[in-house]
Amino acid sequence: MPATPIEAANPQHSRELARGGAASFVGAIISAAMGFALTVVLARALGDIGSGIVLQAIAVFTIVLSFARSGMDSTAVWIMPRLAASDAAQLRPALRVLFTSTAIVSVVLGAGTVLLAPLFATGGHAAAELAQAVAIVGWFLPAGALMLVGLSATRGLGGVVPYVAVGSIALPVSRPIIVATIAGFGGSLALVTLGWSIPLPLALVAAIVVLVVQVRRHERSAGVRGGWRVDPALRRTIWGYSLPRVLSAGLEQSVLWLDVLLVGLISGPAAAGIYGGASRFVSAGLIIDTSLRVVISPRFSTLLAGKLIGDVKSLYRTAATWLVVFSTPIYIILAAFAPVVLGWLGPDFTAGSASLAILSAGAILTFTAGNIHSVLLMSGRSGWGALNKAIVLGINVVGNLALIPIWGIDGAALTWAVSMLVDATLAAIEVKRFIGVGMDIRAIGYALLVPLVTVGVPSLVLLLVIGPTLGSMIASIVVGGVLLVAWCYLDRRRLRLDGLALLARR
Repeated sequence: MPATPIEAANPQHSRELARGGAASFVGAIISAAMGFALTVVLARALGDIGSGIVLQAIAVFTIVLSFARSGMDSTAVWIMPRLAASDAAQLRPALRVLFTSTAIVSVVLGAGTVLLAPLFATGGHAAAELAQAVAIVGWFLPAGALMLVGLSATRGLGGVVPYVAVGSIALPVSRPIIVATIAGFGGSLALVTLGWSIPLPLALVAAIVVLVVQVRRHERSAGVRGGWRVDPALRRTIWGYSLPRVLSAGLEQSVLWLDVLLVGLISGPAAAGIYGGASRFVSAGLIIDTSLRVVISPRFSTLLAGKLIGDVKSLYRTAATWLVVFSTPIYIILAAFAPVVLGWLGPDFTAGSASLAILSAGAILTFTAGNIHSVLLMSGRSGWGALNKAIVLGINVVGNLALIPIWGIDGAALTWAVSMLVDATLAAIEVKRFIGVGMDIRAIGYALLVPLVTVGVPSLVLLLVIGPTLGSMIASIVVGGVLLVAWCYLDRRRLRLDGLALLARR
């Protein structure tokens, strides 16, 4: 395909993105695979009701955790690369503020979760087990919040490999192993929930060890040795950025997990288990998005601080193209062969096939905006991000309450898809207005066409001829994968894939 890109990609950015993204991509694949393994273990060992109870407890943990980390994880990604580049003596004081604030907030919210857990025990034995599981995860909230802040700080200091090793490999790998062991010995739902939580404090210790090494290295490189005294201006800067992120992150996770809780409350734990299984497949498909976000967020922060808007545009549009080209095939396969993949969880879970197809279509449309949220947040406009999440959460709650009683889990899936699309649209409008970085509609449209033709068409043909079987799914992946790689190779310039080609040659 000899077409010329509308705006030439910066080869240096492509190479940097490829080098950093390689480690992140490996970690994301492992994390997604282990997340899938955990979903299968829960479904196979506990059934739709048992897995629904555990997933609802995880949903409560995740939502409360998003508030417990007090916005300091995003703040760490934003401020640490700036301090490392301009004033390494302020790294330790910044970490003191980040960790102290998180510790106070997470302990309070963790205690509140434990104390309020009995409120879930209304409605029989399943509700009592849910209350017990919620109380267990509440005890681990401080460790989880501090771990996320620590890992984010290592990422901000350029530690992609440690971030991936701890957060994307060690933590997710340990969970299905522990849960499967406990469930295999007939452990209760409470013990299974405990097994899911146990790796958190261990990951926290690993994150702190890595962070100590990184800070000392940056200080030696700058020829300074920072103290722990916090300058009031630094504290105000950190809190000024993090306070809107507390609300924003909490609302963001509420949008992602609240539907599981509402399905459970309205339609029962079995429906929550089925919908939770379907939605976890969609989360497993976030491999490309996670890989790119880990690498580019600190880079966006550095470029925006230097007012290098041209470089921001190039990096954003390159990452957006890669995200669309490489994530869309995953969701095409999930949507086309939803009965097959959900059947792996058990025969009852195939009832979520339509929901998985809706969720996959919503993810594809949302990804056309690229990593737009990272650009908005790394520009320091966390308040606008919080406003967006508040609007989206309102849409999500109203949509779920209105559609779940009518369409069940399909209504929850449609609400999630609309919410994600609105969130991306708002961020895209704001980034264009405030920073001058806009979507390249023609480039993104072309990037979307590539997987639709190479993967979507063969999948549709095989689906119509053979039906939704494991064999037709494998054939779709093989044929579509070959066609996709060939197209990308022949048209690598227009798809901004020069950096990947260089990495492959090396």
